[in-house]
Amino acid sequence: MTALSLCLYCITQTIALLVAANGAPVLINKALGQRWSCPVDNGVKLRDGQRLFGKTKTWRGLCSAIFFTTIAAILIKVEPFTGVLFGLLTMAGDLLASFIKRRMNYIESSRARGLDTMPESLLPILFLKEPLALNFIDIILIVMLFFMIEEWVSPILYRLHIRKRPY
Repeated sequence: MTALSLCLYCITQTIALLVAANGAPVLINKALGQRWSCPVDNGVKLRDGQRLFGKTKTWRGLCSAIFFTTIAAILIKVEPFTGVLFGLLTMAGDLLASFIKRRMNYIESSRARGLDTMPESLLPILFLKEPLALNFIDIILIVMLFFMIEEWVSPILYRLHIRKRPY
């Protein structure tokens, strides 16, 4: 496969992993409310007075993302360890976005178009492009598709009372 050919199967698998990693914390939060919801940053504030990540970034969300991404990987015939790494890297990208948003004085859970999807989609696919058999064009399409999915699906999840905000 060349750098300019598409692997629709690879793209679909990767989108499925992104949806699993990003959807798991939202669904677990809806199911469990505040139970077992310990913030990753443990309430630590930096010199700017803002929390490191914020109260909505929890260990429960991190663990659920890794667990459900691993299950999704097994179901779509991707190596389980790739699923573990994918979930971990997706959440690392999400934490990075939250860290940047806190430094830019965005309030918690506020929307920052692009920043909300870019790190959490790019980080896992760049690190795992080989095991996922992705090329440059696939990566660009995945990031664009994930952005569009987030734009279209979030308002629906809000109307279904699964998300607290329409974005």
